[in-house]
Amino acid sequence: MTTAPDRMRPALLKRGFTLEYTTLAWNVVGVVVLVIAAISARSVALAGFGLDSLVEIGASIVVVWELAGRGEERQRRALSLIGAAFVVLALYLLVQSTIVLSIGYHPKHSVLGIAWTAVTAAVMFALAAGKARTGAALENPVLKTEGRVTLVDGILAVAVLVGLVLNIGLGWWWADPLAGYVLVYYAAREARHILSEH
Repeated sequence: MTTAPDRMRPALLKRGFTLEYTTLAWNVVGVVVLVIAAISARSVALAGFGLDSLVEIGASIVVVWELAGRGEERQRRALSLIGAAFVVLALYLLVQSTIVLSIGYHPKHSVLGIAWTAVTAAVMFALAAGKARTGAALENPVLKTEGRVTLVDGILAVAVLVGLVLNIGLGWWWADPLAGYVLVYYAAREARHILSEH
């Protein structure tokens, strides 16, 4: 007799693929938007968020690859790749934010950056919720973990948004690299969680 989870699995897998492809498409567009915004504003937070979007692209590709197959070894490899990407992101942002703070570089205002990060936060929170539900229903740790990556992406969008708004509204130039440190914290925390748990 076929169990309910077995009957539902094809629909759940389809939903998982749809969530990942939506994340991929959003972040591919996001990288282009963020590169333009970061270069024009000379913003370390926007540059870092663009790198985070690249990490999210890589994580989504890994999940699509993992969903297309089965096996614990495949899941372990996928989780290791996602964790390693977060380590690289954290190290880059730590160095970049420290340099910007130490030389006192003042980023310009970025209305484009503010608009994009505000919309991205809402989109990422919605995608993260969908991935958490679908990953739990599939009992798939890779999809659930990547859902946390997407949630972190939404949190980081909010942090970058706050830094940009403080810079444009109050002239607090140092809020931009401080937002970079927020990204460092979350990236390092996720890397530690993923790599130690799996």
